Amino acid sequence: MLPLAAGMFALGMWQLQRTDEKEALISDFEDGVSQSLDESLDSEEQFTRIHATGRFDNEKHLLLDNKIFNGRAGVHVFTPFRTFSGTTILVNRGWKPIPADRSSLPTIETPTVPVDISGILAPPPENRQTLGEPDELQIDQWPQMVTYLVLDDAASALQIALADRVIWLDVQDPNGFEGRDWSPSIMKPEQHKAYAVQWFGLAITALAIWLYLVLRQRGKNG
Repeated sequence: MLPLAAGMFALGMWQLQRTDEKEALISDFEDGVSQSLDESLDSEEQFTRIHATGRFDNEKHLLLDNKIFNGRAGVHVFTPFRTFSGTTILVNRGWKPIPADRSSLPTIETPTVPVDISGILAPPPENRQTLGEPDELQIDQWPQMVTYLVLDDAASALQIALADRVIWLDVQDPNGFEGRDWSPSIMKPEQHKAYAVQWFGLAITALAIWLYLVLRQRGKNG
């Protein structure tokens, strides 16, 4: 019981550490400086608020599957955006619904003229839990679905160099879709704190059981 309690206590401490990490991540996200896209790409900041002028590719969209919004299945739409300075970067324009049987792809309304966009420059989506190999992207099939977004594979399919980060389009920007209430983390700090309390509670329970058994055994021996 003692090793079990120690293990539970260690898990509780790890959850508190994750709480601190998530709080720091959210602070960086909320306090991100505002820069041009090129300035942001040259900086080491994890999240920055950017503005850029250029053109969307109105045909070649990558649809990141398995995104839920308001209880409905759908995709996040990533569209290449080429700035007037020559940088091409994928822009997450938000959520679009898709049939459960994947029988059809959504229509992706995209401006055909130069536009000004604003958003958050962020790391590419994390692929922490992957089942199987990434999708094999085609160079002549657009738009196309992906289960995991791998920037190198996307660049090969698009046949163009891509920036190593992506833009989360601002919710006020008219060039996007639903579900743009962006967050730097799926799990909130409060959830990690709740898990820590649970682990500490289980550790205390294990210690209480151990103490009860020890005292009962002593009572029998006495």
